[in-house]
Amino acid sequence: MALAANLVIAVAKAVGGVLAGSPALLSEAAHSVADSLNEVFLLAALRRSSRPADRQHPFGYGKERFFWSLLAAVGIFVMGGCFSFYQGVEALRSGTEEKFSGYVAGLIVLGVSLLAEGASLLRALHQVRRQGGGLGALKDPALRTVVAEDGTAVLGVTLALIGMALHMVTGQVVWEASASLAIGVLLVYVAYRLGRDARDQLIGEAADPEVSARIQELLHAQPEIDCVVALFTMKMGLHSTMVAARIDLVPGLDSEQVEEVAVRIKRSIARMFPETDQIFLDVTDRPAGEARESPAATGERGGA
Repeated sequence: MALAANLVIAVAKAVGGVLAGSPALLSEAAHSVADSLNEVFLLAALRRSSRPADRQHPFGYGKERFFWSLLAAVGIFVMGGCFSFYQGVEALRSGTEEKFSGYVAGLIVLGVSLLAEGASLLRALHQVRRQGGGLGALKDPALRTVVAEDGTAVLGVTLALIGMALHMVTGQVVWEASASLAIGVLLVYVAYRLGRDARDQLIGEAADPEVSARIQELLHAQPEIDCVVALFTMKMGLHSTMVAARIDLVPGLDSEQVEEVAVRIKRSIARMFPETDQIFLDVTDRPAGEARESPAATGERGGA
């Protein structure tokens, strides 16, 4: 839905911007073109990240979702933000004159765009509510990018409307140029935030601290575990998390008992946290002279 809306709006804004000679409207056209390209990236992310694991990628393709989201952030920065800055600076440098008919056409295009972008944003927010947790807990990078794009588009169209209306009333192009520059700043900021989130996930972001703490508690509750030496977690995809624990078992267990304990612990973790589909236990000796750590202390180290 977001892709279809952005394609129609991009064409309307571009035609209206050229006919009206409006820098703010052309900036918004670049914004919609960038959003359309990004929706294509996100559709590729949804398709490619769902492929099953194979010999070349034994942990699956879940991180493809983060990679394509990073490309979408770059697209917002380059195509949207930079072009908006260019339009604003060019309008301030050379000035621009618009006819009354150009203002009317531009305002109509922006009004229709506001309705379409608002409808797309409401649809995305409805999908967020269906997933639960609210915007702050939104884990899907594709949906997060769509919500950010639609929210930015609504704000950007509003800025363009204000800038064009003030230009029409005062005859000063500085208002419309300022709107273009403000849209550019907005797009660069959104691109930075989305890019930073995608980067954190690509380089190996740990599981949520609450999940790591609960895994620590589960491990410490096992009578056969004398000490949790280290716990490492990493998100491998939207619904995939790897857990690797280095544990020291109590003395006196033979190899068969160790195997039974390891299988039981893995099953307990997988049952409590279904997203942990890759679980590794490394049975090791606690370093000589190291005191047994409290669950709180190991929880801090495991979440790092």
